[in-house]
Amino acid sequence: MEIKIIYEDAELLVCEKPSGFPVQSRRIGQKDCVSVLKTYLCKKEESKGEPYLGLIHRLDQPVEGVMVFAKTKNAAGNLSAQLSTDGFVKEYKAVVCGKMEPKSGKLTDYLRKDGKMNCSRVVDKNMQGAKRAELEYCVLEEKDGYSLVAVRLLTGRHHQIRVQMAHAGCPLYGDRKYGAPDPETDGDAIGLCAAKLSFLHPKTKRKMEFSMEPTGRCFAWFR
Repeated sequence: MEIKIIYEDAELLVCEKPSGFPVQSRRIGQKDCVSVLKTYLCKKEESKGEPYLGLIHRLDQPVEGVMVFAKTKNAAGNLSAQLSTDGFVKEYKAVVCGKMEPKSGKLTDYLRKDGKMNCSRVVDKNMQGAKRAELEYCVLEEKDGYSLVAVRLLTGRHHQIRVQMAHAGCPLYGDRKYGAPDPETDGDAIGLCAAKLSFLHPKTKRKMEFSMEPTGRCFAWFR
């Protein structure tokens, strides 16, 4: 299967989403995470009907990373509620063009989504549709004009990390949509990985924590 499952129980399914693989696609015939995982569950459980799979959060198509899905409606409701609190933590690793100054801190902007162009941009906070976006970052390493950065999202906006890093003068490696130079061999992938995910189990309340190492070529520069 194209998607690696790293944890599963009666309530949850946690997997590693590959870069270039959509979470949920409207294109007829295009594989996506939801359809592939539902097919897996259907075969595993020998179900005659369509299995339940709750989509809790999303990752952009060119982004790889850890994702959690709910296998019951109760689990979906619990995880969705956690998503709006500090209990649901998403941490990323990013390769950005240039050097960030200062080396650690918080970025706060107001973003407005353009649905027709499938992009967001930084706008004045008083503009209609503007939403506050916050993230914390820390530069881990610098090499040959690129920086490896740890990012923790404090809000969840459309293309948030991509837009805020570009606005700070350091677009993500390969992210041509937001001003980065063309990558050499990474195709449509960009230098962003949802590397760590933690939350409370919706039934046992035990803290669950999952992580993965980025696979993109740009991350290999820092190994």
